[in-house]
Amino acid sequence: MTAAVEVEAPAVVDGLSAEAYHADRSSISSSGLRQLLKPGCPAQFKWDRDHPAPPKKTFDLGHAAHTLALGDGPELVVVEGARWDTKAVKEEVAEVRARGAVPLKQAEMDQVRAMADALREDPLAGPLLAGPGIAERSIFWTDPATGIRCRVRPDWLLTYPDLTLCVDYKTCVSAEPEAVSRAIRDHAYHQQDALYIDGITAATSADSVRFVFIFQSKTAPYLVTVRELAQHDRDIGRARNEHALRLYADCLATDTWPTWTGPTTDIPQISMPSWDVIRQTEEYLP
Repeated sequence: MTAAVEVEAPAVVDGLSAEAYHADRSSISSSGLRQLLKPGCPAQFKWDRDHPAPPKKTFDLGHAAHTLALGDGPELVVVEGARWDTKAVKEEVAEVRARGAVPLKQAEMDQVRAMADALREDPLAGPLLAGPGIAERSIFWTDPATGIRCRVRPDWLLTYPDLTLCVDYKTCVSAEPEAVSRAIRDHAYHQQDALYIDGITAATSADSVRFVFIFQSKTAPYLVTVRELAQHDRDIGRARNEHALRLYADCLATDTWPTWTGPTTDIPQISMPSWDVIRQTEEYLP
């Protein structure tokens, strides 16, 4: 499925819940396209999509930080008690999650409030998030080359007469620029950047779209790094998206979801990473 096809009209949807957005099976998101490519694979993507994981405590802090930073998101509920392993607290936490809220310890609530304060005080992030933006707007469009319906949900969308600015906020262990650079590589954020720009361009009348990352450390003093991706990296991300869309279209057309090995009856060879091969060859082989 690589030939051009008739496409469904794009749609910009306000008020769609995060649960409904993520549960949509008629479209694929940036995270889905990234999961299809290495180190993921179609087989793992399909399993994860068909068996959604329950909420994890490790994501609570990030969700809470987003809520306070963007002014939109789930309710934040402080669950009293230093220990959360008692029967009563476990039941309270389960009840909070069941109604779509995020349970936090008091220290965690204090932390995300301090993070939000640090964001507002940052000379770059503060003005971006204080502007007349719209949080969590859902955007759908169809890739014309494959007929695959795509979706994105910008954290913060600022619309000016000659520019639409998409702001993406991420919490991380370290917002030090080299750590941010590695995170872009490790999590394929360059794919997200390219897909969001392409989706916003396809679904709106924007003449120019820019994508800006805000990374914030989760440890005090909650330092912030604001960056715009280099164009070459964005081009790589867009090429990866195109490859993932073709792969996804083929999987849907054949209902075949291969692993990393693919369809083969031969046992493939494997080698160490290239750098280790070079180093050990120089050290041990004559």
